[in-house]
Amino acid sequence: MDIEQHIAMARSLEASLRKCTGADYEMTIEGAMLAGTHWLNALLHKLGATPSQADVFHTYLLTINEFRRLAVAAARPLQALAAIEDTRAPYVRGNHPGGAAAADRALELLSLIRATALGGA
Repeated sequence: MDIEQHIAMARSLEASLRKCTGADYEMTIEGAMLAGTHWLNALLHKLGATPSQADVFHTYLLTINEFRRLAVAAARPLQALAAIEDTRAPYVRGNHPGGAAAADRALELLSLIRATALGGA
């Protein structure tokens, strides 16, 4: 997927996220992860760290060496996406209390990824 396609998908997902309420914390976390993945891929392609045919799907699927290599290019957004992904087990797949706060944090992390992608570094 190319940069413009990633940006369009991220914006579409964010438009859907704006419809979620605090009770929709599972969808908010999932949506933030999906949108964040698109923003991160747009950034990595923009920086030349990955080609358009080599998208990151989940940070936890990256090898340690690939995670470290990409962190050189975009440490904060990569770590932010990893943090969003880490909330999925306890709040989306589990029933850990505090889901609304976790969703708010996921949106904050998404904002960081988006701002970095739009800023370019």
